[in-house]
Amino acid sequence: MAANRVLVTVPHIYDREAPYLERLGAAGLEVVKVRGAQGKLTEDELIAALPGVFATFAASEPYTERVFRSAPELRVISRWGVGFDAIDVEAATRHGVVVCTAVGGNHEAVADYAFALMCALQRGLRANTRMVAQGAWRTEFRPGIWRSTVGVVGLGRIGKAVARRCRGFDIRVLATEPAPDLAFVRAHGIELMPLEKLLAEADIVTLHCPASPETRHLINRERLRLMKPTAYLVNTARGTLVDEAALHEALTGGWIAGAGLDVFEREPLLSSPLFPLENVLLSPHVAGVDLSSEVSMADRAIDAILAVRQGRTPAAECVLNPGALTGC
Repeated sequence: MAANRVLVTVPHIYDREAPYLERLGAAGLEVVKVRGAQGKLTEDELIAALPGVFATFAASEPYTERVFRSAPELRVISRWGVGFDAIDVEAATRHGVVVCTAVGGNHEAVADYAFALMCALQRGLRANTRMVAQGAWRTEFRPGIWRSTVGVVGLGRIGKAVARRCRGFDIRVLATEPAPDLAFVRAHGIELMPLEKLLAEADIVTLHCPASPETRHLINRERLRLMKPTAYLVNTARGTLVDEAALHEALTGGWIAGAGLDVFEREPLLSSPLFPLENVLLSPHVAGVDLSSEVSMADRAIDAILAVRQGRTPAAECVLNPGALTGC
């Protein structure tokens, strides 16, 4: 193989020491870090960086048909994360590029963060901080998280991890999931129901499903109208699940009490009508990143790159397009 570069596009580790990358160098691969002018690489910036690249240790830059046509030496896209909505997987397969994700590397971190947002919203932490900072000292009564009702939309690895945390707080857990693990559901006392019923009953709705054409704007104006005016929405999954214009209307119109968002329809979020709202918590797509998950995701991503480089098959659960492995 003539190409021996691994392109690292993850902005979070651009200026940080990342000892796990040494594994790539030890295997005879040259590690090259790149960063886009606005953080995430654009299509043109990615194409310009791909000559001589065998694999990408990838963030959420766009891998399109045009990118693949421009990078005949590329053989692996290994995501530092689990989402792949920025990758045209069918085009990757046609061009013989194996697409892998770091499945199992960060679900506990995302669940921690989602639960933290749930607690912060339900107990009014932002409002209390602002009140004290403005010189006020009073008690405002708010609902508790203990024995509340939480609706989990998507009961995969992350949704299950959230449900486990909820049970520790004696929370009634509702869930909607097209292919539920019934043994897990029974073991944790989860109530399965259609999305509309879940939205109407939950005190907090937390989203944990993938981005797809079917889930785009899953939470829209009509469904936000189904929620209680005292309920909160949490999204640590993908920004396209929520119609942000409709959410802004819901937050300013009193349809719901507030929202906690780690993901957005456009990222990075440089401006938004959500910014001045007092009943929303915003963060820069960091739910899946803590010191433990950083290493775990990196190891899974690097394992996949090295497996393909050495003519082995990566872990089956990490490979999105096994058909592309032929000839690698």
